[in-house]
Amino acid sequence: MAAALGLCFASLLLCSCSPAPNRTAMARSMAPTVVIDAGHGGIDGGAVSDDGTKESDLNLAIALRLECIVRFLGHQTVMTRLDDSRKTDMIGYSERQDLKNRAELVNSVPNAVLISIHQNDFPTAQPRGAQVLYSAYGDSRQLAERIQGNLIEQLDPQNRRLAVSAPRNLYLTANTRCPAVLVECGFMSNNFEVLRLRDSTYQTSLALVIAGSYQSYLNEKTVLQ
Repeated sequence: MAAALGLCFASLLLCSCSPAPNRTAMARSMAPTVVIDAGHGGIDGGAVSDDGTKESDLNLAIALRLECIVRFLGHQTVMTRLDDSRKTDMIGYSERQDLKNRAELVNSVPNAVLISIHQNDFPTAQPRGAQVLYSAYGDSRQLAERIQGNLIEQLDPQNRRLAVSAPRNLYLTANTRCPAVLVECGFMSNNFEVLRLRDSTYQTSLALVIAGSYQSYLNEKTVLQ
């Protein structure tokens, strides 16, 4: 199965990385900068699974892999965090201020596209499956639907979830002025899914699909222009 998945991802990347026929050097220089947000971090661990796995650790592991792949594809990147070195002191910590700082960072990057990595959570253990949320800005929905479709096709054919509009109270997507998606990679409340999310190979698979989907989305935009 691992070999089959590897072949699928290689095919996805080869297909999505093929240059658009009318893509010029100038167009390449104007390509967006991908801002990759590893949700939570430091004292803010996000959701915690039954076995003690912190959402923030999973988010960072996937985001770091995504950043490596996106840079390999030739794109500029900005990370909202690279480790857990910040927010180590509870005194004075404000989640809202942290989100405000992240939004300000995104908005300071010219021609940005935001990909925020998170995990879902639910009071019961039944829900599972990745889901992509998108902001109301620009063509966020197109990127979200591309990622959602490829996550299902490549990693979880039984997943029936659809890409959906992010709630208005979701601070980061509501306060960034660029195409923005938030990828809920799985459910911290589902122990089987947590086992997958903790696996380094699966984390790389998630990053590959997200990166390949972004490149495919970008190529389509270039052709339409």
